[in-house]
Amino acid sequence: MLQDHTGQPVPHVVFRTRVGHEWMDVTTDEIFKGKTVAVFSLPGAFTPTCSSTHVPRYNQLAPLFKKHGVDEIVCISVNDTFVMNAWQEEQKAHNIRFIPDGNGEFTEGMGMLVDKDDLGFGKRSWRYSMLVKDGVVEKMFIEPEEPGDPFGVSDADTMLAYIAPQAPKPVDVTVFTRPGCPYCAKAKQLLTDAGYDYEELVLNRDYTEETLRAVAAATSVPQVFVDGVKVGGSDDLERWLSSK
Repeated sequence: MLQDHTGQPVPHVVFRTRVGHEWMDVTTDEIFKGKTVAVFSLPGAFTPTCSSTHVPRYNQLAPLFKKHGVDEIVCISVNDTFVMNAWQEEQKAHNIRFIPDGNGEFTEGMGMLVDKDDLGFGKRSWRYSMLVKDGVVEKMFIEPEEPGDPFGVSDADTMLAYIAPQAPKPVDVTVFTRPGCPYCAKAKQLLTDAGYDYEELVLNRDYTEETLRAVAAATSVPQVFVDGVKVGGSDDLERWLSSK
């Protein structure tokens, strides 16, 4: 039976972490004392939902969390420090602190240690998130006890909605470009000047012309997409931005 620890202090645990070539012990007091910390915990590093959705969205929304009073975002998993360090690098998730709960002590203390023997994982963490203030759990979002790996309430958007209900969500912007394209440079500068973060996909590195035709129904670049909607080239983008 999973336990909701709202209103209770987090367990006192020493995490064995590796920084460069040195071992470093990190205590829960160091992580939580005197701070507001958003924590999310998941079954394992490099697993599908954790890598495709859980970590990337917390990493993306980290500036908004900070703006609304969260000092740090922490990802905890029952994995060793080498795996967690490698996962953070693979995810490029440097807005998040990755903490290895290799022995499962913290997870067990939170009442979230579960058997994943059917997957060959052994003991792992149930998926959950929590907001911790000065070492005390203010709010927990625990995924329902259902078969598989439910993921519906421990996500970054749910946590942000709890912390700052009126906060506008950042838009998702992708720009298809090619090297040496002046119109691509113009589009990227327009987005930067307007305060929009974006992901850039470069021709023959990240995509082919076939992909561009399939996705954008176009052969020219740049092609800008915002929240799944095609805006178009740099002139189209300029008009779109002026309408905001």
